[in-house]
Amino acid sequence: MVLGNFLIGLREGLEAALVVSILIAYLVKSGHRGALAPVWAGVGLAIVLSVGFGIALSAASSEMQFKTQELFGGVLSIIAVGLVTWMVFWMRKTARFMKAELEGRLEGALNVGPVALATVAFLAVGREGLETALFLWTNITNSADGAVQPIVGAVGGLAVAVVLGYLLYLGGLSLNLKRFFTWTGAALIVVAAGVFGYGFHDLQEAEVVPGLNAVALEPHVFFAKFGTAGDWAQTLFQGVLNVTPQITWLQLAMWAAYLVPVMALFLRPAAPSRPAPAAPAGASPSPSS
Repeated sequence: MVLGNFLIGLREGLEAALVVSILIAYLVKSGHRGALAPVWAGVGLAIVLSVGFGIALSAASSEMQFKTQELFGGVLSIIAVGLVTWMVFWMRKTARFMKAELEGRLEGALNVGPVALATVAFLAVGREGLETALFLWTNITNSADGAVQPIVGAVGGLAVAVVLGYLLYLGGLSLNLKRFFTWTGAALIVVAAGVFGYGFHDLQEAEVVPGLNAVALEPHVFFAKFGTAGDWAQTLFQGVLNVTPQITWLQLAMWAAYLVPVMALFLRPAAPSRPAPAAPAGASPSPSS
């Protein structure tokens, strides 16, 4: 769980760090340093909301009966995968225009007042924070080793993201964001596929869908043949791919049904831009404005 949550924290954290660095750089360069306070207030409120959301999810699930808890976890796991999938594709499409879009929103907010500035920062960072909290919560609840390792991995990823964001702001780090988001996006899709399959496994344990006893694979039996090395391998696969000790046929089918088409769509080459149609022969050019 450490590596998978590290990737989540790094990916989502860097997106939030990029947003904050763009906002701050624009205000500093445009001579609006006095507007930094409401922006930081919006960022802080978004962080508090994200942490509170994660705590609320944990508190709510701890009060539930076993089957209700599994149903709750399974549904939220599938929702989390949907949000992360949308985020990965959205970033792949709009990363090039993020700076201009944020600066446009910030320019409009400057004309309205400090509340608008705080709102822009809150919405920009809060979306990433809520997605991160939900996805991490599903991984923590599915972890066989408790919450410590997933939290350590997520905090490590967030810490690296903050450092990278600060270096990007200072201009001391040249990072190919397109390549970075492509590689981390593909890695997150692999992680999300495991969460997606495990979500259906939770629904089976809640007796919402059948097939809990229809076991397709038993990785723990295979890895047990290799002693200590097998234990390490099982921990690695379970942490990164959410490989459970027993994998049902439905869980395996949902894993493949998500991973194969989503990865193929994500890695497909971007469609080349079409050239403008040529003007008909003999047509006079339109007058310039």
